[in-house]
Amino acid sequence: MNQGFNNRYPVSEISKNLLTDSSGISAAGREKVQAFASDLCTSSGKSSNADDITAESGLLCGSGGSSLLYEKNAFEKLNPASTTKIMTCLIALEKGDLDKTVTVGNEIDISEAGVSLAGLKKGDKITLRQLLFALMLPSGGDAANAIAVAVSGSIDSFVSEMNDRAAKIGAVDTHFVNAEGLTDPGHYTTAYDMYLILHEAMKNDTFRKIAGTSSYTAEYTASDGSAVKKTWKNTNLYLIDKADEPSGLSPVAGKTGTTLAAGSCLALVSRTKSGAEYYSVILKASKRAALYDDMNILLGKIAQ
Repeated sequence: MNQGFNNRYPVSEISKNLLTDSSGISAAGREKVQAFASDLCTSSGKSSNADDITAESGLLCGSGGSSLLYEKNAFEKLNPASTTKIMTCLIALEKGDLDKTVTVGNEIDISEAGVSLAGLKKGDKITLRQLLFALMLPSGGDAANAIAVAVSGSIDSFVSEMNDRAAKIGAVDTHFVNAEGLTDPGHYTTAYDMYLILHEAMKNDTFRKIAGTSSYTAEYTASDGSAVKKTWKNTNLYLIDKADEPSGLSPVAGKTGTTLAAGSCLALVSRTKSGAEYYSVILKASKRAALYDDMNILLGKIAQ
C-alpha cells in the first residue's frame, strides 16, 4: 500500500465501501473520507437495475458530489484492456517532458495476438507528446511501452508508478502489471476504480485535449533519417462520428479497450447542452456493438 494513501485512512477502514456508507467509521475517519470524496460520486456497493445493460459491469455518475446514477457490479475485478492507457497517459503527463524526443527501442516488441499498434518502428525519433496521441487515439501498445521507458527508464519502474498513483487516488481494487493493458491475471481494475482514474486524469487539460481528439497527424523521423507522416484516428466511435450519443449529449473524452479476456470496454466523459459533465464506464461487453448499445442506455438516463 502506498504510504501517502495509507496515511489518509486506517488500513482497517479501506474496503470497497470506502467511499460509500461511512456509518461504521470513526468521526475522524469519516471526516477524512468526506474530504477525499467531496468531488467524487459515491456508491452503495449494490447493483441497481442490473438488467438494463448486458455488459458484466458498468456505472454512470455526474461530475461529483453525488451518488452513482447507475451501477452494476461496480466493484468486480475485471481486465481493463486498453482503458489501462488512461493511467499510462496520466503518469506520462505528470512525470515526463512532452517536448522530449524519444528514440523508440526494442520495448515495442509485443507478442500478444490482436494487440492494437500505432505503427512505430525501432529507431523512430518522436516526441513524447506525439507518443501520447499514438497511445490514446489508435490505442498503440507500442506507444505505451515506448512512453514507459522514456518516462521511467523501464516498463517495470513505470508500472510501479502506475500502481502508486492508483493507490493515492483510492483505486484500491486496481493492479497493473503492464502499461498497455495486455491480458494478465494480475492486471485488473473495477468500473468504480476506472471512474476514479478517469476523473483524476480529466483534471489535466492536456489529457482532456488528447483523449478528446478525433484525429491527429504526427510528423517525425525514421531510423534512417527519412520523414514519417502518420495520421491516427480515435478508436472511440463517438469521437469519430460513427456512433451517436443520445440527444442533448456530446462526447468530451474517453478511452476504449478490447481483448478476448476483457471484452469491449469504454470509459467516457460526456457533456450536456448545459455544460454538465457525466462519467460512464462499461467493462466486459460481449462485442463492440453491444458496448455502444449499453453505453447509450446509460447515457439515456441523463439525456436532455
